Amino acid sequence: MNLRKLFSARDMTEGAPWKRIAEFAIPMLIGNLAQQLYNTADSIVVGKYIGDNALAAVGTCMPILNLLLAIFVGVATGAGIVISQHFGAGNREALSRAIGNCITLAAIASAATMVVGTVLARPLLRLLDTPASVFDWCAEYLIIFFLGSAGFTFYNILSGILRGMGDSLSALGFLLIATALNIGLDIWFVADFGLGVPGVALATIIAQAISAVLCFIKLLHMRNVFDLKWSLLALRKDAAWRIVKLGVPSGITQGIMSVAMLVVQSLTNSMGEVVMACNVIIMRVDGFAMMPNMTFGQAMSVYAGQNVGAGRLDRVDKGLRQGMSMAVGVSASITVVLLLFGHLLFDLFTDTPALIDLAVRMMRILAVGYICIAVTQVLGGIMRGSGDTVTPMWITMVTTVCLRIPVAYGLAYLTRTEQYPNGQPVALFTSLLISWSMGALISYLVFRRGKWRTKATQIAEFSANDR
Repeated sequence: MNLRKLFSARDMTEGAPWKRIAEFAIPMLIGNLAQQLYNTADSIVVGKYIGDNALAAVGTCMPILNLLLAIFVGVATGAGIVISQHFGAGNREALSRAIGNCITLAAIASAATMVVGTVLARPLLRLLDTPASVFDWCAEYLIIFFLGSAGFTFYNILSGILRGMGDSLSALGFLLIATALNIGLDIWFVADFGLGVPGVALATIIAQAISAVLCFIKLLHMRNVFDLKWSLLALRKDAAWRIVKLGVPSGITQGIMSVAMLVVQSLTNSMGEVVMACNVIIMRVDGFAMMPNMTFGQAMSVYAGQNVGAGRLDRVDKGLRQGMSMAVGVSASITVVLLLFGHLLFDLFTDTPALIDLAVRMMRILAVGYICIAVTQVLGGIMRGSGDTVTPMWITMVTTVCLRIPVAYGLAYLTRTEQYPNGQPVALFTSLLISWSMGALISYLVFRRGKWRTKATQIAEFSANDR
């Protein structure tokens, strides 16, 4: 395979399913790991150069960022599904129209996020009872991030378009460049210029903007696959509605998860700054551990979307079996690594022994849950790629809102001690493990009912008539 073909759109409707999934997933996994390095680099730099309070400040911002950025996550997810289905069907006109509408929707989502995020940053921090010692740092970080959120929005949506056409390698290359730049700027702004927590936010938005520009340049060089001209940027009711219809449930899913995290973050904050910092460290390592699962979920969504668009439902079933085997195998390996070597990872964030010991104990609770997440992500990816984005949404609602939040607060009440008058940190992570386990069970039971297959059949028939 020559270099040009390697960095091009890829048809996933032919060849061995496991090979097509792996070819797509491996670059995407590396890219997702690089994406995670954005926030992790922020945490390591502020933890080492400023202190544990700054580490807690950056971590406290994450649930708020995830909540207010859910709008473009939804658009990006809907874009990837629609693009993969049109690409699989070989419909150039519909593909071109969808890409143009995705770009316009990205611009609208960017503007909305910039305004709403900046206005709500401080009120949300107050709502979370953010300690005064880190409040200003949190507010400065959030406001800078939201003012520069266009790069983050456009990168995710434009890379979603590339991935929908099977090109996960180009997005990887651009992200690696941006990640290296982000880490370099983090150290430069904090260590050399003394900009503190705002410095890492500034470094992040600069790097994200560059990755977005690179993605757009790549799309401009793919005229052999689709057309990109001004007239196609005009919103078309049918094209835009289909993207939004598929994307809104995914955006709501992200929003539900973020709201749940905010509610639990309030509980975390009540346990003190040590537990806040511990939660940040756990979530950073968790972000890396979760990446393979998220990657397989996204890969299965694109794989299913292309094959449903092409009417190859037999390949969807075969890909499910092979994709599930790979995802579970990788997750089991990660679980072993975390149990054996987790303490080495936590050493990167802090030099405080008590904080490292607490993080190790909490990670032992979570580790096995990553296998459950593998099952949930693969099944959810197939459902979304088949056009059923609503089912994963309500599963998330049940497991996070109806299950995790009550369990977390209930366990916190039952574990109150003199040292932890508002509950012990074990409540936070045990509730998360229970939520993940139930999510896998519910996903399996619902998947077997086959609503996704009905949707897939309808889309396959529509695509066949439209070709």
